[in-house]
Amino acid sequence: MLKLWKWYQNCLATHPVKTQVISSGLIWGFGDIAAQTITHSTAKKHHHLQEKDNQLKINWKRVATTSLFGFGFVGPVGHFWYEGLDRCIRSRLRLRPNSFRFVASKVAIDGFIFGPLDLLVFFTYMGFSAGKSAPQVKEDVKRDFVPALVLEGGLWPIVQVANFRYIPVRYQLLYVNSFCLLDSCFLSWIEQQEDAPWKQWLNSLIPSKEKKDVGR
Repeated sequence: MLKLWKWYQNCLATHPVKTQVISSGLIWGFGDIAAQTITHSTAKKHHHLQEKDNQLKINWKRVATTSLFGFGFVGPVGHFWYEGLDRCIRSRLRLRPNSFRFVASKVAIDGFIFGPLDLLVFFTYMGFSAGKSAPQVKEDVKRDFVPALVLEGGLWPIVQVANFRYIPVRYQLLYVNSFCLLDSCFLSWIEQQEDAPWKQWLNSLIPSKEKKDVGR
């Protein structure tokens, strides 16, 4: 394990972007395999599958699609995001590293900018990758975005407090990626839930333009 860690450190020092891209792609791919396994097990447990579908069959096209999200977005964008965020907080706000205001500023900016952007890109990308039209993708994003943002909003600030307080900048994406194994599983599961009742309930809490128009 120690040798593997030293090998990773060497790769990160020599090829930082490439290392982040490859590791992110692999993690998001494994996360989708886990999501498919959980979804199948849940459906089987509640007898929602026909007898011919009882055996788990991994959708490798979907795994590849999800992996490409890690390769093409999470890896490169995440690398430059955490590096740039740290430089911005240090130089523009001139806050003392690891102070309460330093960590709180990072968590707030990350939560208000990168978190929603990550979800928006994920659901849009997955929709177009599935061959859906722009109107269909728009409806799917409206259906999935708020539930995912609400549920993730309760977890990620806690994860990021520890990240920004204790983890060196060069390892922050690796730290996040370790949680992304669960997050990619969670987002894939969210996307597959379609119009689940709990999603409709969460979305109903957000005032919509249609409701306002009806009330006029």
